[in-house]
Amino acid sequence: MAQLDVEGVTLTFGGVAALSGVSMRVEAGELVSIIGPNGAGKTTTLRAISGLLIPEDGEVVRGEILYRGEPIHGRPPEEIVRLGIVQVLEGRRVFKHLTVEENLKVGTLTRRGVNLKEELDRIYHYFPRLAELRHRLAGYCSGGEQQMIAIGRALLAKPRLLLLDEPSLGLAPLLVREIFDIVARVNAEEGVTVLVVEQNARVALSIAHYGYIMESGRIVLEGDRAYLLENPDVQEFYLGVAKEGGRKSFKEVKAYKRRKRFM
Repeated sequence: MAQLDVEGVTLTFGGVAALSGVSMRVEAGELVSIIGPNGAGKTTTLRAISGLLIPEDGEVVRGEILYRGEPIHGRPPEEIVRLGIVQVLEGRRVFKHLTVEENLKVGTLTRRGVNLKEELDRIYHYFPRLAELRHRLAGYCSGGEQQMIAIGRALLAKPRLLLLDEPSLGLAPLLVREIFDIVARVNAEEGVTVLVVEQNARVALSIAHYGYIMESGRIVLEGDRAYLLENPDVQEFYLGVAKEGGRKSFKEVKAYKRRKRFM
């Protein structure tokens, strides 16, 4: 039994389809990436899993979302969090007027009998920079530091399934690499299953065991890391590598001069 099964999900907002027959499977302990352009339905997929579309009037009209074999679509977000599914939202949502450590402690509110020192030390092990900044107001931290706070806070909720939405957004390349390396370590060392949505296909696939490509609310290609990285269409349209082995500019890649074979 997979940890997460999304089976033929069609989702609408006010009768307008945002997802059309989306299916994906995430095994326990896997790190899975969903890549694709803006508006493809990546964030909507995560929000459907975490229940955050309910306040936005999103509705699954066909298909099922199963967590450990049990349907979860339609359940309120707080109930889904208690099941062990925690989402880190796009945009580094931190409490700016709280300190770094106070922000992290918020992640333990759904748990009982927590040894705060042990749990904070665990997060500082992965994010030593946060240990240095523990007494600084989160609003004065850099974008990369705020992303670390958001991920660390989610990890303090002890997720079985961690959902990450565009963790690289607005960050410098070196910080992106650092954060994705930490996510891979958490996955490997603690066995936390991770589903990450990301536009930076190269970095997302570099740490993933398996990947899905979404376009226009549909899954158009899937496979393990090696298969996707070697696929000529993925190389051209998502990695910016021309067929003859050279590199294309971003503008040329977005022009889609050669039709994708998977469309």
